[in-house]
Amino acid sequence: MTNPKQKKNTEGGKQTRFVRNQASPDKTSGITAELFVERLEALQSPVELKKHHRYFKFDEDESGDGDRFIGVRWGHVFALAKEFIQLPPAEIEKLLESTVHEVRGGGCSIMGKQGTSKKTPESRRKELYDLYLRRHDRINNWDLVDLAAHKVIGSYLFEFEKPRDVLYKLARSKDTWERRTAIVSTFFFIGKGEVADTFKIAEILLKDDQDLIHKATGWALRAAGTADRQSLLVFLDKHAASMPRVALRNSIEHFDKEERENYLGMKAKQ
Repeated sequence: MTNPKQKKNTEGGKQTRFVRNQASPDKTSGITAELFVERLEALQSPVELKKHHRYFKFDEDESGDGDRFIGVRWGHVFALAKEFIQLPPAEIEKLLESTVHEVRGGGCSIMGKQGTSKKTPESRRKELYDLYLRRHDRINNWDLVDLAAHKVIGSYLFEFEKPRDVLYKLARSKDTWERRTAIVSTFFFIGKGEVADTFKIAEILLKDDQDLIHKATGWALRAAGTADRQSLLVFLDKHAASMPRVALRNSIEHFDKEERENYLGMKAKQ
């Protein structure tokens, strides 16, 4: 039977169906990782695959570190994740084990949506928190971290008043994506008006050798400055001359021209 809410997608000359609200996932609906992947694969598009290729710069002939793309629009991935929001952690882990980037992205999106849902009990939030940290080997790109870190790690630590030592351990990790998790997780704190951990972790990451860490650090500093401008100014007065340029530029993006030139000038005099 055809669902009246089906929407056709004809990108790339290939007709696929993007089904909204085909199911009403709940704890008794029997939703599985296998069903999620089946639904996701039906949304492949050669046009989207080319877009992913331009954006993520992957080699179409190589999976590279167990990672490959199949060409599903991210909006479709996120909409499907919303339908599967009640997927149990054991099934989410199966998604994380996939070599397909969009499948792992779906798993991270589901974790993020569960992690910030008022309907998710503390016990499930703890399961998601543990799963994220235990399978960080599969949350192995900047976009995957950004989908879930603040919503799973940051929200759990904040809302249940847990020690934040784990973030400082991650910030000193040899793994790039664990270090990114450390700073991205603090976005949840910033949203609640707490910025101290952001500045402390940013200070740890100033000597990092990865631009993807400096970009995230700059964004976090900028957001923290929106919540507490004076603290950002103090941080910049101390570190602007020595901090990586990409982090500095991102952190002062919302400053007026004179202020930007002042801090960039401090960097130039280094």
